[in-house]
Formats: sequence, structure tokens, C-alpha cells
Amino acid sequence: MSKLAGWMSVWVCAVVLFMSDKVSAIEEPTYSLVSAWDDPDIEIRDYDARILATTQMNEGQNSGFRVLAGYIFGGNEREQEIAMTAPVQRTMPGAEDSEMAFVVPREYSMDELPVPDDTRVQFREEPAYRAAVIRFSGWVNDKKAERYWQTLVAFLKEQGIQPLGDPTLNQYNPPWTPPFMRRNEIIVAVAPSPVGAQ
Repeated sequence: MSKLAGWMSVWVCAVVLFMSDKVSAIEEPTYSLVSAWDDPDIEIRDYDARILATTQMNEGQNSGFRVLAGYIFGGNEREQEIAMTAPVQRTMPGAEDSEMAFVVPREYSMDELPVPDDTRVQFREEPAYRAAVIRFSGWVNDKKAERYWQTLVAFLKEQGIQPLGDPTLNQYNPPWTPPFMRRNEIIVAVAPSPVGAQ
């Protein structure tokens, strides 16, 4: 399957998701803003603990999205629909062991989540953490994501902030959102050293 065909399939799945009755109040992860800069558009945030529903993207982004969408649309032991959240999180393009994830709505604990019909859906608890975030608009391709990641890396080095672990690419909008209104973020955990307001 070509990259274009793969992306088109992802868009179709996303259209169905975001046209559900849940679109008016899509939940996002909660965080406290620690510090922010305007140019580049970078923030340091303290995120609350959360649960992720994850799957491996062994056959590309399209396959990962379909697996997770199947679960939240009722592909579980209770045939229960689970509210869509934002963003859709994935490992950076080109990374090994590529993963896609949705944040589970805050109303659920690990014990309360219905068991997936598809064993490729897994759950992971993530503790509260501090993160550096760079935000940008437009459509995302591999080259653009890498460019913004390198901008974030250089900025953190200048500020003396130590990144921890691997970054993720996070996309917040339904596919019909105009490019200039789209919200994309690259997020990486950082050492919890004090950061002054900018």
C-alpha cells in the first residue's frame, strides 16, 4: 500500500471517530504550565498521571489507528464504546518498535477498563512527569516532524534542560481541520529541574 493510500485510510477512520457525538467535548491530558516561550513555541508542562491504550504499528500508522479505534468503538468484552480523547500519540517517524496510543478517559481506572477483543491493544499506566513541548501547525510529514524535534533539542540544550527518553508526535485535530488551524506537538519528558518563567 502506498503512503498516500495509507494516509487516506487513516483519514477515513478519523472522520468516523470525530463525527461521533463525543466530538463536542474531547478530553485532553491535564497538566500545569511551568514555563513558556513564544519563538519557538515551546512549553514546559507538568502532566498528571494517566493511562494509555497502546498498540504496535507493525504495518504502519494506518494499522495502529484501526486497532485502537476498534477497541473504543466497542471491540471489547462489554461491547462498550469509550470516549475519544486527544491527542493521538505515536512514536516519532523512523523509530524502531513504533507505537500508537490514545489516552484513556480519566473516568476509568485500570480495573474498570473492558478487556479488548483484539490482544494487540495493551494498557500502560504512566506516572506524573515533566515534559518539554514544541507546538506547530500544518500537515505533518517525517521531514517536518524531525525538523521540529531538532529545534526542540537545540532549545533544551541552550536552556540547560535535560531530555529523558524518547519523544512522541501528538496530533489533536480531525482530518478536515485546515492546515493553519491544526495543532501538532512533539513531547519529551525532561528532568524536573526548576525552570523560570519566560
